[in-house]
Amino acid sequence: MTYKTIVVHLDTSQRAHPRLELALQLARQFDAHLTGVFAVFTPDPRPLYVMAGTAEYYRTHEQLRAERRGALERLFHAELSRASVSGEWIATDAPANLAVPHHGRCADLIIASQDDPNDPESYVGDFFPENLIMSAGRPVLLVPYASSVTSPGAHVMVGWDGSREATRAVHDALPFMRAAKLTTVVTVNGEHGQQRSRIPGSNIATLIARHGVNVEIKDIEVGSDESIGDALLSQASTLGADLLVMGAYGHARWQELVMGGATRTILKSMTVPVLMSH
Repeated sequence: MTYKTIVVHLDTSQRAHPRLELALQLARQFDAHLTGVFAVFTPDPRPLYVMAGTAEYYRTHEQLRAERRGALERLFHAELSRASVSGEWIATDAPANLAVPHHGRCADLIIASQDDPNDPESYVGDFFPENLIMSAGRPVLLVPYASSVTSPGAHVMVGWDGSREATRAVHDALPFMRAAKLTTVVTVNGEHGQQRSRIPGSNIATLIARHGVNVEIKDIEVGSDESIGDALLSQASTLGADLLVMGAYGHARWQELVMGGATRTILKSMTVPVLMSH
């Protein structure tokens, strides 16, 4: 298995250009076709017209967005040509929470960004990263809004608990692991992890090694006052890992999307790119 089709979500946020550069780098690395899906949040303009001054603001804002979109599209095509990467640009007026999973289902890997609370343009829909992970059916590589990692995958860290989601994440990340210098499988023990690790880390490490991956195993202890998500992020920093691989836990409860504790922590506080599968 490798990544032959990659979809990257693009918008008018400050992190769109770095996200595109990362996607291009991975498309070159894996000789993949790159699809850029441009989707943003567009509010209904009708309520704005009843507020003094807001109609003009809306028109000005939309013009600025259109200019940014045009510049990004030109950059996308120019970079494809420069890198000799095949690809296509798709711009949609559909909500990002529908459009990106829709196009991502016909890809091997989806690249998107963590929500950036400091950039309003990064908002493209409620719980966009969570919805994408849960609904796309494909692995999602999330890029932190505050990270200096530009080429992830030299040292891959796997957060392993023996679950179905973690198993899928491991297999989805094999192309990264084959190219990595080192992969470390980290299992969490302690009060939070007593009922996890149903399959030992050594077992999955053996499978990974049969794919030609240089793999090590590390067990860490987590006390009652530390979350598993924080422990994984701390361990990634200690190891110097530049890519975290883990399963994503969540379910729909009525109209609410409920994510697992470790998943919530990672999505909020990630410091390195994270490949998540559900």
